[in-house]
Amino acid sequence: MFGGVEAGGTKFVCGIGTGPDDLVTAHFPTTTPEQTLRSVNDFFSRHNGGPLQAIGIGSFGPVDLDPASRHFGHITSTPKQGWQYVDLAGLLRQALNLPVALDTDVNAALLGEARWGAAQGLQDAIYITIGTGVGGGAMVHGQVVHGLVHPEMGHLHLPHDWTADPFPGLCPFHGDCLEGLASGPAVQARWKQPAHTLPPDHPAWTIEARYLALAVMNLTVTLSPQRIIIGGGVMQQPHLFPLVRNEFARIMNSYVRHPHLSTGLDEYIQPPALGGRAGVLGSLVLAESALHQAEGSR
Repeated sequence: MFGGVEAGGTKFVCGIGTGPDDLVTAHFPTTTPEQTLRSVNDFFSRHNGGPLQAIGIGSFGPVDLDPASRHFGHITSTPKQGWQYVDLAGLLRQALNLPVALDTDVNAALLGEARWGAAQGLQDAIYITIGTGVGGGAMVHGQVVHGLVHPEMGHLHLPHDWTADPFPGLCPFHGDCLEGLASGPAVQARWKQPAHTLPPDHPAWTIEARYLALAVMNLTVTLSPQRIIIGGGVMQQPHLFPLVRNEFARIMNSYVRHPHLSTGLDEYIQPPALGGRAGVLGSLVLAESALHQAEGSR
């Protein structure tokens, strides 16, 4: 039995189980680190029907994943007030006395989709989330990519047509990067109302689809994934995926020749099969890896 934590900037989702069939979850708002982590500890204490073996955490970031770093396991330069340099992995390891694995929330979601969802059987895939923030994780040859730190796809710089979209962007670091232009808060700031309240024929969706298609094209020509999965609250609009696929095809202009990029775009660019559970389920995969690592070090 494993524990999983999807640590989001707006809410934390905790789960216990071995997979989709027996997963038990609870969620609560992300407030102060002290209060939020107390809720996490309380959940695992209340719902532990059998001995938990390990905990996996998929966290908003940036996070430090370098074992040699003094900030290993910490959230680092996040714009989330009060959460800068919180030792998320260390605090939960100390409180629960269990092996803990930490990765980004999008890498966790990708691991969940690779195990049980839309990336099953694939070696190369990308998961992007478009919500309160924008993030992306990549799997190459069956392994999630870390590198120097970890991918920050939400901060891609894209062509910004200031005539069509004079909105300056919201990112506190980069202004009009992908997150600054296409996140949920960016949509709300631009149009003065939340994304989910905008009708399907609103001009917001043409602009949103343009930025998302540009991001998908950049990632396609960079990493050549077999599939790109796009989740998050902003994508809960049935009309948005067709707009993104059509704009992607127009921008790509048949340069990369593959059936997936012509007649197979519905599969190439698709929503997560696990829906909103992808992150917490992927955290169970991280917990499994934490257990294996702990057993291997004995």
